[in-house]
Amino acid sequence: MTEATYLCSTRTAYDTVAADYERLLRDELDAKPLDRAMLAAFSELVRAPGNGPVADLGCGPGRVTAHLHALGVDAFGIDLSPEMIAVASRRYPGLRFAEGSMTALELDDGTLGGIVAWYSTVHTPPELLPTVFAECHRVLAAGGHMLLAFKVGDRLRHLDRAYGHELSLDVYWMSADHVADLMSRAGLVMDARMIREPDESERPRQGQQAFFLAHKPEES
Repeated sequence: MTEATYLCSTRTAYDTVAADYERLLRDELDAKPLDRAMLAAFSELVRAPGNGPVADLGCGPGRVTAHLHALGVDAFGIDLSPEMIAVASRRYPGLRFAEGSMTALELDDGTLGGIVAWYSTVHTPPELLPTVFAECHRVLAAGGHMLLAFKVGDRLRHLDRAYGHELSLDVYWMSADHVADLMSRAGLVMDARMIREPDESERPRQGQQAFFLAHKPEES
């Protein structure tokens, strides 16, 4: 089967910028207390005894995976870009990282205690988001939790340069209500929604940022 064009372009773009991306964003969470608060709340929920591991989908260079690990979470990373996986593995040699796609996860049904998708759906064409959320629902154990971070809005921006490199990459801003509806249709139950205003590093182009915490109900 021919690979979707957006997957190829996303992989190529992040392979190109991997080393500089890691260097530039390594300490980004330090200046974002609200983002860290959502990660902390998620971590508290998934640390319960008997829960399965947590997948950081679209983990990039592994900074969120490592942050979760520091909070006591059994976390591992999955990313489309082999160069990002290589950078993550060098930076955090004690953690697990593997190549993979959110649209077709190579994980068994009901095996994860949690999923983090930290801005990793922003390159997915909106019509494919139901597939992503269905995959998340499939691999989550009953009672498992999902934390999603994304850009709020209704627009598409094409990047031809980022992190000091020429590339070709689409970035989607999505309606918060629409994303919540798609997650609900996939069988995920919303627990909390936080919408924050852009901070100084994100102005003026980024706009509002959304953080959704949901779970797969026990009866699923």
